[in-house]
Amino acid sequence: MSNIVTPARRKARLKELGLLAAITLLALPAASAAEQPSIAEQIAKAYGLDSWGQVETMRYSWTIELPNGKQISNKWEWSPKTNTVSFDGKDKAGNPVKVTYQRSQLDSQSEVVKKEVDPQFANDQYWTLLPFHLLWDGAAATDDGQQKLPIGDGTAQRIAMKYPSEGGYQPGDTWDLYIGPDKKIVQITYHRGAPNPPHLVSAKYDDYKKAGPLLFSIDHPGTVDGKDFKITLSGVSVKLTGSDKWLDAQ
Repeated sequence: MSNIVTPARRKARLKELGLLAAITLLALPAASAAEQPSIAEQIAKAYGLDSWGQVETMRYSWTIELPNGKQISNKWEWSPKTNTVSFDGKDKAGNPVKVTYQRSQLDSQSEVVKKEVDPQFANDQYWTLLPFHLLWDGAAATDDGQQKLPIGDGTAQRIAMKYPSEGGYQPGDTWDLYIGPDKKIVQITYHRGAPNPPHLVSAKYDDYKKAGPLLFSIDHPGTVDGKDFKITLSGVSVKLTGSDKWLDAQ
C-alpha cells in the first residue's frame, strides 16, 4: 500500500520538486545571456561596436611622420559590407596611384595593388579600427592589471591581446592596450611577432572624436624602436545605411 501514489501525495511531491528546482536555479551561475561581455568586447563597445552594422562607408586620411623625417599620407574610402576599397596616394617609387577594388577579387588586381596598396590598407585600418580588429580576429586577451604606462608617467589597466603564431595582422603579434575605466585606449604597445622591423611600437591614443556612432582616436604620437614618430588621422567621416550624408568626426 505504501507504493500507491495518491493524489494528495502526488501534489505534495510536485510541490517539493518545484521548491527543489527553485533552490537549484538560485544556486546555478547566471545564464549566459547575463554574463559580462569579454574585455575585448567591452573595449570595442566603447568605440561603437553595437552600431557597426549601420556603417555603409567610411573615409579617412592616414598620415605618418617617420623618424627619418619622411611623411607618408594615404587617403582611404572603405565600404565594409562589400569590402570595396578606394585608395588615393603613392606607390613605393613615389608615383601617384588612384584605384578602387574589392578585396575579395584581389588576385585580379595589379602587382602594385596586391603587394603595396592592400597591405598598406590593412596596416592603416588596424590603427584606425584597432579595438574592433582585436575582437573580430579573436586575439587572446590577458588582463595584467594596473601597469606603468609605456610613455610618460601614470598607470592604467593593461590588456595584452596576443595573436596565434599562424594568424593575425602578423603571426605572433601582441598588442598591449592600456585602458581607462571607460574602456577607452590611453596608450598601446605593439610587439611584432615576425623578425622584421619594426619590433616595438609605443603610441598614445589622443584627441578622441566621434563620427556618427563610431569613436576614433585622431592623434598617435609615439616611438618606433626607440625613435619618435607620429600617426595622424584626418578627414574622418562615416556614411550610414540609408543616408547619403557624410557624418564628419567632431
